[in-house]
Amino acid sequence: MKTLTYVSVLLTLLSCSGNKDRVLPIERALTESVYSSVTIQPDSLYQVYSSVSGILEYNFVEEGDLVSKEEQLVQVINSTPKLNTQNAKLALDLAQENYNGRATVLSSIENEIEASKLKYKNDSINFFRQKNLWNQSIGSKVQYDTKKLNYELSSNQLSLLKNKLNRAKNELRTAVRQAQNNYQSASITTKDFTINSKINGKVYALYKEPGEIVTSMEPLASVGSANRFMVELLVDEVDIVQIGNEQEVLIHLDAYEGVIFKAKVSKIYPKKDERNQTFKVEAAFIDPPKILYPGLSGEANIIIAKKDSVLTIPKAYLVDNNKVKTDEGLVTIKTGLQNMDYIEILSGINKETYIYKQDK
Repeated sequence: MKTLTYVSVLLTLLSCSGNKDRVLPIERALTESVYSSVTIQPDSLYQVYSSVSGILEYNFVEEGDLVSKEEQLVQVINSTPKLNTQNAKLALDLAQENYNGRATVLSSIENEIEASKLKYKNDSINFFRQKNLWNQSIGSKVQYDTKKLNYELSSNQLSLLKNKLNRAKNELRTAVRQAQNNYQSASITTKDFTINSKINGKVYALYKEPGEIVTSMEPLASVGSANRFMVELLVDEVDIVQIGNEQEVLIHLDAYEGVIFKAKVSKIYPKKDERNQTFKVEAAFIDPPKILYPGLSGEANIIIAKKDSVLTIPKAYLVDNNKVKTDEGLVTIKTGLQNMDYIEILSGINKETYIYKQDK
């Protein structure tokens, strides 16, 4: 009797030991998502640059200040553009005087034209007088030819001087326009030394102090929206093809432990970052936290699919990604959605099929 009891207990223990890694597929709601790192950034954030080089004279604002569009941010000084502007103004005044005033060039040509007109008139009278005499067979052929030649030379000379005057006027007019363009360009360059805000927002950073050298290659400040923030996600290249606009995003920020915020994908940047093999994706908060700062970090799951009731098994029971161990041996299955712990079963087994964890 004791022996029978011992054998029975032993069989029960063996049976329990053999079934401890046996489970049945279970129907449950399943959500598939893509993991991403998160960084919070102000909307419309941009770096402020100077289009000219010089010395930072003054910061009109401080970090954290609210600014309006076109409000002054920084002042840069450099004497060279101011001198260029002054020189351009002098050149413009001279060009205008040459064109509109009694310029030496034009005056000289006009004097030549007046003298040429007098000579042309005199040669014309002499020629036509000699021509009339010649028609009456009075005078010599030499006299006639000489008067005719003088008349023609005077006519040509007058035409040449008139063309010369028109050409000189065109050149002076062009010189005025060029001087005006140079002066406007120099004036714009001088104005660029006062740099204004492009948006209504907040100053998040100032990178230079008064007295420091400014170049067009280094930012002077960082300005962005004061109350609108966007979520910057970095998605691995193997997952980016599953991401689309308006997909739901569940966000956990390190600064708000235990709180989940919802957002929606708003923009997908098409260029891959070759350094970390990721794509940048932006999302907009549905109900943002009351307090946010640039650079807050966390994690996110981008929901790519969701089903309310599907047949699932633990992913730990998969063999070679598409098989499970059953009482009938290894069975090939077809899978669907999956998350970190469970995977959907589309075919191959049913909810009454026991599956076993593969021995390692």
